[in-house]
Amino acid sequence: MIKVLLFAGLAEQAKTSVIELDEKQAAISKIKTLLKEQYDLHAIDNAMIAVNEAYVKENITLSTGDTIAFIPPVSGG
Repeated sequence: MIKVLLFAGLAEQAKTSVIELDEKQAAISKIKTLLKEQYDLHAIDNAMIAVNEAYVKENITLSTGDTIAFIPPVSGG
């Protein structure tokens, strides 16, 4: 199981902030594709990515027990 955390607008659009994927291993690109298809989260392409609380590039593969977070850019005033 891989845990996906969504923040800000991504969580609002998906109507949830936590998604659990029944995958033993998955590349970040595969996870992004699944989220785009299932939740129409095309803005995910602009999000920062953290795996197990450390920022990462997209070229890694996650395994069971990992947590991935998608953190979109946030603006304030």
